[in-house]
Amino acid sequence: MDLSERQTRIVALFRQHGEMSVDALADHFGVATQTIRRDVNTLCDANVLRRYHGGARLMTPGPNQPYEVRRVRNLEGKLRIGQAAAERIPDGATVLLGIGTTPEQVAVALVHRKRLSVITNNLRAALVLASNPEHRVIVPGGELRSPNPEILGDEADRLFRAYRADVGVYSVGGIDDDGTLLDYDRYEAASREALRDASRYRILVADSYKFSRKPSVRGGQIDEQDLVVTDGPLPDPLREHLRSRSASSGTPASPEILIA
Repeated sequence: MDLSERQTRIVALFRQHGEMSVDALADHFGVATQTIRRDVNTLCDANVLRRYHGGARLMTPGPNQPYEVRRVRNLEGKLRIGQAAAERIPDGATVLLGIGTTPEQVAVALVHRKRLSVITNNLRAALVLASNPEHRVIVPGGELRSPNPEILGDEADRLFRAYRADVGVYSVGGIDDDGTLLDYDRYEAASREALRDASRYRILVADSYKFSRKPSVRGGQIDEQDLVVTDGPLPDPLREHLRSRSASSGTPASPEILIA
């Protein structure tokens, strides 16, 4: 789902209050109730909010959606993210590439590059990259996490940790307002942390939908990345969190934020 800036701010308000009326939202943003109602309906249709008479409440996060559903959701935004992230990866680099539909689009953007060595537990990405015989593609052993085209677990994590890669590229299940990275189970979080720790330059790719999803498993902080590539503005609470961290430390804001 491609959220507008106001819809992203609406989700942030619901994270603070749990539920709100349409009238209160209209007053907050200084727009007509019909305008807010359209935003709320869009967010309800996307299973972010649940309607009730006169307002809505935040949905309790459930299991992640099937891979094929996520693959086509906000595809245009993911294509832009994939291209922008790929531009930071030089020919001849060793790349660790994580699971998910957005890293798959990074792989698509890297197909015609030269002499990459890619270690990935994302089988869709592996097949895409293997179509170029110049690339060396390495995948872990272990059990396929059907119906998702990915391998998670100790073997995959050990494979990542066996390398010191030039670049690591990975996604996340959700991003909280305080910058906490969230996933749907501990295997996903462990895989991402193993990949990140084994990479010299760390790129988090996350479309704007990730700012409205709040799964329950913690796995690091947004400011532990070197670059975050997304397709829309950060929610106000997260932007303020990063600004205040930078002000308190007296150092430039971290990470670099790239809007594709």
